[in-house]
Amino acid sequence: MNSLKKRWYLLVLALLIVASTAFSPTDKYFEIVRNLDIFATLYKEVNAYYVDEVNPSTLMTTGIEAMLESLDPYTNYIAEDDIEDYRTHMTGQYGGIGCVIGNREEKCLVLMPYDGFPAQKAGLTIGDEIVSIDGIAIKSKNTGDISKLLKGQAGTPVKISVIKVGTSSPIELTLQRERIKIDNVPYSGMVSPETGLIKLSEFTANATKDVQKAVHDLKQKGAKSIVIDLRGNPGGLLSEAIGISNLFVPKDKLIVSTKGKIAEWNKEYFGTEIPEDIEIPIVVLINSRSASASEIVSGVIQDYDRGVIVGQRSFGKGLVQATRPLSYNSQLKITTAKYYTPSGRCIQAIDYSNRNEDGSVGKIPDSLQHNFTTANGRLVRDGGGVKPDVEVEKESVPSVIIGLVNKNLLFDYGTLYYIKHTSIPFAREFTLTDDEYADFVKWLENKDYEYSTQIEKTLAELEQESKDEKYYDAIKVQLEAFKEQIQHSKQKDLITFKSDIKRVLEEEIISRYYLQKGLIEASFKYDKELNAALKVLEAPSDYKKILTGK
Repeated sequence: MNSLKKRWYLLVLALLIVASTAFSPTDKYFEIVRNLDIFATLYKEVNAYYVDEVNPSTLMTTGIEAMLESLDPYTNYIAEDDIEDYRTHMTGQYGGIGCVIGNREEKCLVLMPYDGFPAQKAGLTIGDEIVSIDGIAIKSKNTGDISKLLKGQAGTPVKISVIKVGTSSPIELTLQRERIKIDNVPYSGMVSPETGLIKLSEFTANATKDVQKAVHDLKQKGAKSIVIDLRGNPGGLLSEAIGISNLFVPKDKLIVSTKGKIAEWNKEYFGTEIPEDIEIPIVVLINSRSASASEIVSGVIQDYDRGVIVGQRSFGKGLVQATRPLSYNSQLKITTAKYYTPSGRCIQAIDYSNRNEDGSVGKIPDSLQHNFTTANGRLVRDGGGVKPDVEVEKESVPSVIIGLVNKNLLFDYGTLYYIKHTSIPFAREFTLTDDEYADFVKWLENKDYEYSTQIEKTLAELEQESKDEKYYDAIKVQLEAFKEQIQHSKQKDLITFKSDIKRVLEEEIISRYYLQKGLIEASFKYDKELNAALKVLEAPSDYKKILTGK
């Protein structure tokens, strides 16, 4: 018997002895011990007698993950090997070269170097192919394994072999790893003469300081109103959500409360600092991927009528997680409480297991929601994220763009454009000409970017149902004619959706020259939610009407 199995048996035996002397058969703790014994004996029998060889660690991890999955999507087991990635996620810090990588047809390509870090300083650009790391060939390796090779202690060297964009022979580069800090605020700047924008993408350590500095800098530049962009922000540290909320609401105001099964998790959190500004008009942008800490901030701003919320309903994650240490340096991230905004509402989606395809909350029956009021008496409801004060319909992505993205054709053309042009105008000013777009269309002529439109999918379902119900022969001719018509329409999609395709292609090209900040700036002229925010802020009477509910 190996030492691991021996420890299992000793643990279960000890628990059984305690249970037999301390608990009645109906006691909850006896049930725990009984089931642990069943689990241990089952684990032993599977490992001993299953027809194929079983990896004990993989089997155990699968069992743990399946058990936790039955609770909620946010209670997770973190194995020792994954602890470093988890710390990176929570702190936004790691030792590495500072770039995003991705696989393209078994090649590892640089997708985005972070400005000011080793990768960018060494001249790596979007589209460069990394061939080897410290002499280890990485072809066909997954991005997780490649990322681990690139990461390491700050100050240590890493040698990479790279095929630069537009060349065919690899060159050797030696980079010094640095402590990489992912920006909580990847962009802040003026979007109109009197309005500043703060893009907040994370709630990792120091997010409050980053936002406070951005607010101060924007006011120095003349900002008389501010847009806080929380779209796509998945959340992070509760303390940072509280700190950022406190920047805009008075000290000693209730920010959020938490309630759980254990009394120690029942807490109220108040603003503890003098705020940065409690008067400046604010609009907060949210969408279906704004979750957790993003929803605390937007909920606080809404509940105190401190600003206007614009966009789409948020994700609906009103659960608080804490980490608990386990044996062998592993950890458990477990949901310990629900959080409540100042009005008393919990924004946790009533049914988090059933969502729309984009992750958004589906329609929630009125009978399952409860009414709450903001400081000015406006009606707000619980049970499904934060509902914006000004709703902006989510833009649909044409199927032709999905086809071009999936085949990496927009990415490849962006690289080709970069090779041919040493510079372009500033991000906000760059626009593809009609002739340049025509060149792109011509370049696509011999490329495969097959895609299915929604109407094709519906037609396929109709065809199958007609066959199942024996009506196919009667409508076969019409179905085939319809298919031909759709194919003919698809040939025109590059023209029909020219403006949509141009937008994505321009952003792809701009990212080559101006990296992440340029990518954000390039989106301004097409951004429906941002334009809606500016419209609200440019009409003070409308802004006031929304917040007073009149």
